[in-house]
Amino acid sequence: MRVNEEVTAAQADGRAVVALESTILAHGLPPGRNRKVATAIEDAVRAAGAVPATIAVLDGQIRVGLTAAELDRVCAPDAELAKLSARDLGPAVALNRDGATTIASTSVIAYAARIPVFGTGGLGGVHLPPPGETKSWDVSADLEVLATTPVTVVCSGVKSVLDIGATIEVLETRSVPVIGYRTNSFPAFYRRESRYPVPWRVDTPTEAAAVVAAHRAQGPGSGVLLANPIPEASEMDRGLHDRLLAEGMAKVVADDVRGGDVTPVLLEHFHTASDGASLDANEALVLANVALAAEVAVALTQL
Repeated sequence: MRVNEEVTAAQADGRAVVALESTILAHGLPPGRNRKVATAIEDAVRAAGAVPATIAVLDGQIRVGLTAAELDRVCAPDAELAKLSARDLGPAVALNRDGATTIASTSVIAYAARIPVFGTGGLGGVHLPPPGETKSWDVSADLEVLATTPVTVVCSGVKSVLDIGATIEVLETRSVPVIGYRTNSFPAFYRRESRYPVPWRVDTPTEAAAVVAAHRAQGPGSGVLLANPIPEASEMDRGLHDRLLAEGMAKVVADDVRGGDVTPVLLEHFHTASDGASLDANEALVLANVALAAEVAVALTQL
């Protein structure tokens, strides 16, 4: 693992560092826009007083804190980076591959690099049942990693294309504190609220940092999920959101899409059928989340 000099210097000085994933850049945004967003994300972290550490695997090496040239490489149209969850890190390193890290793998690497806070978009969760079935056994590795890795993940809840209720139940079972930031409702990514409440609420980064510190001292070793709703001005219109979700589910049934392919198909429909509204919302919520993550990380250094 290579940790860049800016990150190691910040850690040596006791300054805040925020981990950032690379899957949103390599797989979540179109070429061109992804590179602009990469810069905007790191700028948002710096503006809040912390040092950004974007994480990826390049040439079989885990890299914590990417240079401008490495960000160019991750965002290149022909990059073809593999999507690496936690289970994929060993093969990618051993086989000398390039890959973008998900929430699960970024959390594992952040913990190994002594970075306690991670800002991202939306957490993975329990997938909706396949067409014609009543249960789904498809559960994101994000949940298991969060349950076993003491890193605080700042996100906008989970995407509405997932089973939000089941996801919250899994987090409860695995003893992961779920904290709403200035909200009593669990966010649904493009939408500020779902019908599910959050167990706890904080209203300042200092309160959030105090929860994290107390959980570290007394908790079972799990991470903390800080759920930050998408900015109100960027929230997707409910009518548009519900129409896109219904159309996407109909496409899933018609094409007999199953398992882990369901969510990517639904999200792709959101992107292509919303005239860019879903991409705008995605960008806005990620920027808000990484800024909040930086504020919490700064508050942690002051405790």
